[in-house]
Amino acid sequence: MRSLTDWFSEYSDSHQNQLNKRIHFICVPLIFFAVCGLIMSIPFHVASWYHPSEHPLVLNWSFHVLIFVVLFYLRLSWKMGLKMLVFSALCLIGNYWLSQVTTLWLVSLILFTAGWIGQFYGHHVEGKKPSFIKDLQFLLIGPAWVMEELFG
Repeated sequence: MRSLTDWFSEYSDSHQNQLNKRIHFICVPLIFFAVCGLIMSIPFHVASWYHPSEHPLVLNWSFHVLIFVVLFYLRLSWKMGLKMLVFSALCLIGNYWLSQVTTLWLVSLILFTAGWIGQFYGHHVEGKKPSFIKDLQFLLIGPAWVMEELFG
């Protein structure tokens, strides 16, 4: 099993250009947030006697998917797992708030698209392909790498 340091080392190889790094600091969290919003937009049906409004942050698909995502980070590092748990919780809360004031799936789709446009532009400037082309797990390493770069 690869360590978090190994993942970061390989991820960093295609993220040396300062503009690309700054773009990643914005776009990677934006994409993570948008994916949470898109998944949260999928209807979550529970027993008719139970009212989802009583637990809106728990009774949605995004919460359940994020459990597995955070477990992935915890397996690599407890410290990173806790950082990503906090970030994931903020994403859930932010998306819940957004769902109360606008059409969540539409805003999430716009943010997702803008984030990927930024990402691909950054890699164009860098002159290297995104890491996830080589291994899809890098889609989860990216947010942890940004967290590590910004907050050590």
